[in-house]
Amino acid sequence: MLDIILDTCIDSVKLLPFLFLTYLVMEALEHSTGKKLSKRIQNAGKVGPLWGGLLGVIPQCGFSVAASSLYAGRVITVGTLLAVFLSTSDEMLPIFISESVPAATIFKILAVKVIIAILSGFLVEFVYVKLLKKKEEEMDIHVVCEEEHCSCEDGVLKSAFKHTIKIFVYILLISFALNLLIGAIGEEHLATLFSSVPVVGELVAALIGLIPNCASSVVITELYLGGIIQAGAMMSGLLVNAGVGMLILIRLNRNWKENAAIVATLYGLGVFWGIVIECIGIVF
Repeated sequence: MLDIILDTCIDSVKLLPFLFLTYLVMEALEHSTGKKLSKRIQNAGKVGPLWGGLLGVIPQCGFSVAASSLYAGRVITVGTLLAVFLSTSDEMLPIFISESVPAATIFKILAVKVIIAILSGFLVEFVYVKLLKKKEEEMDIHVVCEEEHCSCEDGVLKSAFKHTIKIFVYILLISFALNLLIGAIGEEHLATLFSSVPVVGELVAALIGLIPNCASSVVITELYLGGIIQAGAMMSGLLVNAGVGMLILIRLNRNWKENAAIVATLYGLGVFWGIVIECIGIVF
């Protein structure tokens, strides 16, 4: 229990700088942007999936948290959000380094994740705007304030601090509950899911990857290093593993149908790319 509490606190505290900086930027935009600047930001969002894929690969789930908050305020597009989610590596890179995995192997895996994230982000944008004829909503950062039931008239710093504390407490409680659950189930039992149904390894890996907790990426990475799962299943699980960013999306974005569609799309893309990798026979 002590280890669970300690791990939960450490993981949550690591997010504080990202949370504060994100809300500081959002508050600054809320207090200063006019229609002209708002339009310019949205136009810049057209290449958002490129930057989302590149930034998301940095091994820190704070980027997925920031992306979810920015998406809730419609600062970034849905394609950019998914690019960050798909690219996020969470605990994969530290584990690879600690296990002395060759640098060339690590680079290839990260490069594939980035390429998949960027391609998928632009694909989602194309389907959303061109095929479904949907329009990206106007930037409305104030929606975050409304969802948190707070006042944003206290100034940039104070408002950003309030948002940071509220979301931090939310992450802390949910992460603690998830850590308790995973501790009760045991990582060994999660591992048996792959060996018992190897035909649908990508489907199972993606389901486990959706668990918004660092433990899921640890399990998937260790199973791959142990030779229990192949590259396709490993990639499926790690592509959908957006960490606590998923929790923030559900917490701040009011549209539950939209949230469900984003999760379903993320899962579908993760499984699809995992199957493609397995069929092609890619070995890292």
